[in-house]
Amino acid sequence: MNRRSFMIQSAALALVSSAPFASAQQARAPVRFSPTRFSVQVRGKGPDVILIPGLTSGPHVWERVVREVPGYRYHLVHVAGFAGQPARGNAQGAVVAPLVSEISRYIEASGLRRPAVVGHSMGGTVAMMVAARYPDRAGKVMVVDMTPQPTAMYGGTAASQLAAGLKDLIGDPNGRRLVSGLIAAFSPPEEGGRQSDPDVVARAMHDLGTIDLTGDLPRLRVPLTVVYAVRSQEGAAATGRAFADAYRGARGARLVPVPDSGHLIMADQPGRFAKVLREFLG
Repeated sequence: MNRRSFMIQSAALALVSSAPFASAQQARAPVRFSPTRFSVQVRGKGPDVILIPGLTSGPHVWERVVREVPGYRYHLVHVAGFAGQPARGNAQGAVVAPLVSEISRYIEASGLRRPAVVGHSMGGTVAMMVAARYPDRAGKVMVVDMTPQPTAMYGGTAASQLAAGLKDLIGDPNGRRLVSGLIAAFSPPEEGGRQSDPDVVARAMHDLGTIDLTGDLPRLRVPLTVVYAVRSQEGAAATGRAFADAYRGARGARLVPVPDSGHLIMADQPGRFAKVLREFLG
């Protein structure tokens, strides 16, 4: 074989042998994903933690938490249509289930390796749904003051009927005023003038009125911590029994009461909440 033939064959062999490697590298390239149902602020450095706020709330509810529990890379979710954000992908149709799907896609597309997922109220429902429906996404879950059946927190059947009817009221001026009043009641004070979209809130409440994750609890394969508010000493025992009964299907769930707190535990008892979060993340 002359030198010229040897060089041509060597070049051809190199080209052929590199082709599968190039394809494999291309297949592993990150998938670009721009969520339409939420936006994200990324803060800090360290292990990844996703923070999901509750109904009508924005990422501002986590500000003190991020400051007091450093050493993590926090992904602060802002649901489209809540707390001053345009409705975007939540402008019509269901809100909660599509939000769960997009957060799961965000975890995958961002290359996050089983991050901790923390959700308050509706965000707790979303966190549990991510863990139950996409078992390879979340590494651990913390639910803040929410039960597997959300309407059980606010009067059971009556609350469910109210939630189911809200989205039908949104086209009526009186119904819209009702939803706006509910938004004012749910929204934390620090949201200030950042108004939530009444239509998005009504449809999210409708979704919550139809959700019951009790049957999903046995399928959870990640550590679960449930932090719940105890509003008065007199009601502590009853509240504890209610949460224990609600989560009895979740094997090994850790239930943590926070005394002298309202629904927004992060604001009402920030020191205690930070301590519980450190223990959860540690």
